[in-house]
Amino acid sequence: MLELVLGLVLFLGIHSVSIVARAGRDAAVQRLGKGAWQGLYSVVALVGLLLVIRGYASARLSPDVLWVTPTALRHVAGLLLLPVFPCLLAAYLPGSLRTRLKHPMLVAVKAWALAHLLVVGTLAGTLLFGSVLAWAVIDRISLKRRPPQATPALPASSWNDALAIAGGLALYVFMVLKGHLLLIGVAPFG
Repeated sequence: MLELVLGLVLFLGIHSVSIVARAGRDAAVQRLGKGAWQGLYSVVALVGLLLVIRGYASARLSPDVLWVTPTALRHVAGLLLLPVFPCLLAAYLPGSLRTRLKHPMLVAVKAWALAHLLVVGTLAGTLLFGSVLAWAVIDRISLKRRPPQATPALPASSWNDALAIAGGLALYVFMVLKGHLLLIGVAPFG
């Protein structure tokens, strides 16, 4: 469990620098250079992610069960997960979806974390999905208070919306039918 906690601290911590210390982040970028900052950020995030994966996989071997999920919640989770991949793709494919959602990546993260929090009734699951959900909510609130940052993007297009929806739904179907079992070792509905 310690590995999971350390991974969450590193992964969510590096993703929280702009939330808690925007001036410090900007100073580090100035001091190190944008490329070096992005490299450092990426290494810390990757190490954190790998620790989360290993820690959660280890904790799943002898789970501390907090609750047993009612079958109905599995269906609710399935519905909550439906927009996750379209939102995720919309974050990178500018169109009206991205404009309306403002931060589609955070919408995807919040839906993913909430859905999993509802159905994974273990201590490790609650720690992982609850932490990610709390971070995403805090990040979304902080984004409302931060000055907007210009980011280079593709030109906005309604085709991007169609691609985000079609591609996202295809990814969802793949994950439900095969991907989740192949990648995580758990069949979501079976």
